[in-house]
Amino acid sequence: MTTAAPVLEISGAALRLRGRELWSGLDLTVRPGEFIAVLGPSGSGKTTLMRAILGLQDLSAGSIRVGGAPARRGDRRIGYIPQQRPLPAGTSLRARDLVALGIQGPRFGLPVPRRGDRARVDALLDGVGAAGYADRPVGLLSGGEQQRLRVAQALADAPALLLCDEPLSSLDLANQQAVTSIIDRERRERSAAVLFVTHDVNPILDRVDRILYIAGGRFTLGTADEVLRSDVLTDLYGAPVHVLRAGGRLVVVGIPDADDHCDVPAVETEAGVA
Repeated sequence: MTTAAPVLEISGAALRLRGRELWSGLDLTVRPGEFIAVLGPSGSGKTTLMRAILGLQDLSAGSIRVGGAPARRGDRRIGYIPQQRPLPAGTSLRARDLVALGIQGPRFGLPVPRRGDRARVDALLDGVGAAGYADRPVGLLSGGEQQRLRVAQALADAPALLLCDEPLSSLDLANQQAVTSIIDRERRERSAAVLFVTHDVNPILDRVDRILYIAGGRFTLGTADEVLRSDVLTDLYGAPVHVLRAGGRLVVVGIPDADDHCDVPAVETEAGVA
């Protein structure tokens, strides 16, 4: 993994949004098969970073290259998995039709199925455990079932880079584990690099190679043991922050952003220790 050509290269990147600098001087090189978690409080620029890699947001300075070429819209080497947002109950589109859009979407005019498309859709559905409801309307599916279909869409072109923007939000534990396993299998079997934005690192902690933690216009990058430490996060936030281990989970206490309810990073408001 260390000698392979980078999938993603971010050099000296800075981004200002509505007059506020989200981050600057960001350098990140991601190689095939790496799993990078992106953490930080709400508003720190995690999703904006995803948009910049997708070519949807211009940088204020620096550059982003995917597979050696400048980031651009519609790059089929990138798969994107968004947050889980329920589709309307009246949506009649079938599960297989939704996944097929990942294959047929970029074609001009009406999407006309090609030979092999159905087999590819069936393989994608089977790969994410959705074959059993392939012909059901997506509006009747649960949030976890719908999210599996979004993962299948993202994998349609066997991407070299998977961008996951809080894909576990609103999912129960079983579906969190299922979606995480599917993503991790893609990086292990196909060496896809993964950039995984999350408010709770615990479901992916044993899979993560490095963590990019963004907060207050600053960032730190390293392994989980290097980043998820009381002294490192205290320095990053400029305020006392404590990293605790409880019941096999990591919990961060004292983050100054009271609106950010996450586990790691997290403020344990339910336990009354915020």
